[in-house]
Amino acid sequence: MKEFKILAVIIALVGITYYGIEPYAHHVMHPEVAPADFSFKDLKNVDTSLKGNPDNGKVLVEANCIACHSIESAGYPKVMPNADAAASYGVVPPDLSGAGWIYDKNYLANFIYDPVSAMKLQHKYTPESGKQFPMPAYNWMSAQEIMDIVAYFQILAPKAKAGPEAHKNTFEAACGRCHSMKYAGFEATTPVENIKTYMGATPPDLSQYIKSRGEHYLYSFINDPQVLLPGTSMPRTGLNQKAQEEVIAYMEDIGDRKKAERETTGVWVMLYTLVFAIAALLWKRKLGDFSS
Repeated sequence: MKEFKILAVIIALVGITYYGIEPYAHHVMHPEVAPADFSFKDLKNVDTSLKGNPDNGKVLVEANCIACHSIESAGYPKVMPNADAAASYGVVPPDLSGAGWIYDKNYLANFIYDPVSAMKLQHKYTPESGKQFPMPAYNWMSAQEIMDIVAYFQILAPKAKAGPEAHKNTFEAACGRCHSMKYAGFEATTPVENIKTYMGATPPDLSQYIKSRGEHYLYSFINDPQVLLPGTSMPRTGLNQKAQEEVIAYMEDIGDRKKAERETTGVWVMLYTLVFAIAALLWKRKLGDFSS
């Protein structure tokens, strides 16, 4: 019976592809990397088990942070326009309103202690390079003082706690200083000429990255870029799991808005194909040609 022979050939080819070629492509040519680690256990400069005092943290932030950073939700506006800030620092310093909500506590504390090591950018800021990261290390502070600062950031309420608006806010806070999202009408806050000099290349527009890279790749890459692309200028952002999921959700909201509709349509197409195949088989039997 020709139909079953054809089916057997198809099953054999699919099996060879799935169990032979696919594992080779994914495990040999592109080895698997460790899953995203949101504990940031490799960062051990600060004892993050200490309970922070947000009142003292507010004093420390006012003394050490607002000279460069805005905290709009707490009433601290931008010190200078984005273009001037980018010209001064190479990149626009982030607004810290959502820092306590989108960044992992352990990462944030160790970032304050030493930004370069927390971001895994030691290869970029070597003594030989002559480059200096714009934010200084606060390794002269005690662990308690750093945790006080973190505690202060954690009591600042985000603009939105859930839904598409939260996705948008988190993306802009975590990625928007360097990356544009043109499909959403959003331009990176750091001018292109400044960010190109600062990073060594122009960071890509992320409008279609959810399709060109895929959710699985982005999930690992955002958590630790050096694992998938050693030597990249992209820093480890230190997002907690919820914030990273919101960033990916926003990229999906903008770059793959038809995903749910496409997946639903796909189910109906498969059902239609199955019904049509059964109808065709029954029709051929009725004509008496099944055994030919």
